[in-house]
Amino acid sequence: MSSMKKTPRRRRPGEDAFMTRTEASTVLRRHREALNRHDVQALESLYAKNAVVSSPLFRTIRGRAAIARSFETLFRMWPDYHVRGKNSLLICEGNRAAEFTTVVAKHHSELFGLPPTGERITYGAVRLYSFRDRLISGERRMYDLAGILERIGKARLEQELTVAADIQRMLLPHTRHRGAHVEAACASMPSRAIGGDFFEYLPMPSGDFGLALGDASGKGPAAALVAAMVQGIFSVEAEAAPGPAIVLSRVNRAMRRRGLEPHFVTMVYGVLSPDGCFRYSNAGQNPPILLTEAGARHLTAGGPMLGLFDEARFPEEMVSLRPGDTLVVFSDGVTDAVNDAGEDFTNARLLACVEGHHHEPPQAILNALVKHIRAFCGDAAQSDDVTIVVTQFR
Repeated sequence: MSSMKKTPRRRRPGEDAFMTRTEASTVLRRHREALNRHDVQALESLYAKNAVVSSPLFRTIRGRAAIARSFETLFRMWPDYHVRGKNSLLICEGNRAAEFTTVVAKHHSELFGLPPTGERITYGAVRLYSFRDRLISGERRMYDLAGILERIGKARLEQELTVAADIQRMLLPHTRHRGAHVEAACASMPSRAIGGDFFEYLPMPSGDFGLALGDASGKGPAAALVAAMVQGIFSVEAEAAPGPAIVLSRVNRAMRRRGLEPHFVTMVYGVLSPDGCFRYSNAGQNPPILLTEAGARHLTAGGPMLGLFDEARFPEEMVSLRPGDTLVVFSDGVTDAVNDAGEDFTNARLLACVEGHHHEPPQAILNALVKHIRAFCGDAAQSDDVTIVVTQFR
């Protein structure tokens, strides 16, 4: 049975002569070429006078003149509308044909309620045709609507994230600071368009210099929102509170009042006085590194992460710095950076790098560390936000 040929359907009396595959292919090729030229007159000539077109965009269109007007609207909406055929004539039987194509265009106009993004989108389209007297008498267009909406939604989200990233950068201080007794340099590299790391420089009227680095749990927009909120709370409290322990306690209580579980924030905050006195406290952040002539040590005083416990305490420590002593404060994205082999950068590599550049200025130490991290990671994708602040007492 499988070797028997299918007998073609016989034409009924009064029925139009069937189009051959070659004839149908020629009509549809001319249709695609006219679409890509945006030639409304040529398109109109391919439709029967009483043709009917069904389209998700234009609903039901009846008559050659109305179909021509719909093409004029289409080309206004999509000035660079272009159709690519891929083995385009897939089915041809009698006076019916099915064509598969890919549409490429920039999203210049509102579509299905979504405002224009200006981004180029690509989607699949299927057109089912019927013919009469070698003209198109019926056309049903079917689009990959889910794909269209997904691509437009993605483009819109990318635009919004770009704006959010610009705003987030505006919330951060300049990456370099130079004062009478302190010099600082910072690099902050989110793993996505926006991230959960933040830092603050706080030059105070007393001559003291405040330094903070925080890391909100999670990644992307949710972490960025939490980080922005905590950064705002911190900035207000740091102006009013007398020391790091009290500031972190107040930020913690503010987070608890807002019920942000399961989100939390790690943060280290320190104040450097003109006489070299450095008071700090750490809320679950990676312990900062202090580089002195005697060597390197971690600053470990502090308490738990912010936002987890109502009555959390954050003990302070005071250390005395000499001119040339350097503080390296960093987020866990530094030590947790991963290379292609799945190895972590680790605290040991961090220490070795900064100790090797101990006597250099902050920007040079920072540049060397960032270069070292990038060389270690190679082509591996960045999995977490990376923020480093290098501060030197002068």
